[in-house]
Amino acid sequence: MSLSKPANIIYDLLGAYFQRLYYSPVKTKAVTSCVIAALGNIVAQKLSGARRLNEDSVLAFALFGLFFGGPVPHYFYQYVHLLVKHPLGILLIERLIYTPCFQAFGLYMLAIFEGKSHQVARAQMEKLYLPLLIANLKYLTLYQFINIKFVPPMLRVLVSNIIGFAWVIYLAKKRAKEASKEK
Repeated sequence: MSLSKPANIIYDLLGAYFQRLYYSPVKTKAVTSCVIAALGNIVAQKLSGARRLNEDSVLAFALFGLFFGGPVPHYFYQYVHLLVKHPLGILLIERLIYTPCFQAFGLYMLAIFEGKSHQVARAQMEKLYLPLLIANLKYLTLYQFINIKFVPPMLRVLVSNIIGFAWVIYLAKKRAKEASKEK
């Protein structure tokens, strides 16, 4: 059955992923976030028609994913579930407290990882923060609610990664557009 071989490969990869997620969740989420952020940035650059890859941007997204994009949400959700059990309560805390803080931190750290000074990173963050936060709240809230309410806990990270991939593409395109305006 040649048609079953690709399916077997996918099942094997998912099995290995879930096993690593179970035994070392922070490390797995960090590496996964790193890869997804880097790939999302590359896709965004290609979709924008970039002739040459901005390696500083790819590296910045990868580093942010590795150090913050995987571990920070892991600990946030781990502790928010201790405080609140109802999915709507979790969603409200995530959308109204965590998301605004993480969005500001993310924009700032991406600029820092690209080698920009504090002043430039802060100015860039201030310019992009509100439009990106509004877009995040507007476009991702329903997906977050579905993920929290209906997706089984073991699959939430995978669903979050798919949502995150799309968000990284959007974020990278917005940052690149803003950077091209500055030049």
